[in-house]
Amino acid sequence: QVRLVESGGGLVQAGGSLRLSCAASGRSLRTFAMGWLRQAPGKERVVVAVISWTDNTNYADSVKGRFTISRDNAKNTVYLQMNSLNPEDTATYYCAARAGGEMPYSTYDYDYWGQGTQVTVSS
Repeated sequence: QVRLVESGGGLVQAGGSLRLSCAASGRSLRTFAMGWLRQAPGKERVVVAVISWTDNTNYADSVKGRFTISRDNAKNTVYLQMNSLNPEDTATYYCAARAGGEMPYSTYDYDYWGQGTQVTVSS
């Protein structure tokens, strides 16, 4: 079993930055693909960034060039650096893990989920 705990959310002005962290316990994340997903009020949950266990990354078009996903296996933690934030980035952000090698591009691909952290960007 893997427990994921997100932190780092908050209120930020447009143009600002935040770094989200996802700390895992229970198992090493070394062989997991990881993702950050978000869900805005009234909208579906969507994948914004993924990283494979070999550190390949992929991003949603809406965040490409602004967000960076990374992992520190020694700390069993995954990060999402978010720059140039705008009000459309306001959402609850979730960290999720997928066992095995394939990249988890769909919300249905994940085996473990965190509880979410709120990010609010004011204009």
